[in-house]
Amino acid sequence: MTPNTMGKSATVAPRARTPGDMRSLILSQLDDDQAKDVVSIDLAGKSDVADALIICSGRSQRHVGAMADKLQRALKEAGFGTPSVEGMPACDWVLIDAGDVIVHLFRPEVREFYNLERIWAPELFAESEVGEEGFAPSTDAMSVTENTPDGEKG
Repeated sequence: MTPNTMGKSATVAPRARTPGDMRSLILSQLDDDQAKDVVSIDLAGKSDVADALIICSGRSQRHVGAMADKLQRALKEAGFGTPSVEGMPACDWVLIDAGDVIVHLFRPEVREFYNLERIWAPELFAESEVGEEGFAPSTDAMSVTENTPDGEKG
């Protein structure tokens, strides 16, 4: 011990938590929980509600519910507080509002129906890509379907 610290216990200031830390924790937890088709969208300049939006799918209602429960516990244990959670009873679509990051956990059919990626990140979609499986990010290998004005698939 040096004379300056003799008899004093050294305290370490807790590291400040940032939205980037929260996003990294969430993405890591979703990867550990085997979430499918994870998309992280930066909302800077698009919305004042949050800094990021993370969308992913689970294999079943039980998988979606388990991911939501584990994510909620991980955020609390990491010091980010207890997030607001909606949709847990049905687990078709669970929304976790962690403040700086909003997470949407879907069953695949429900995710395809609401297609939030198309709303919040249209730049991920190539308008010229048309296929059988619904809209999907152009960074993905999935194809896209668009309805024509007369109601037929194009």
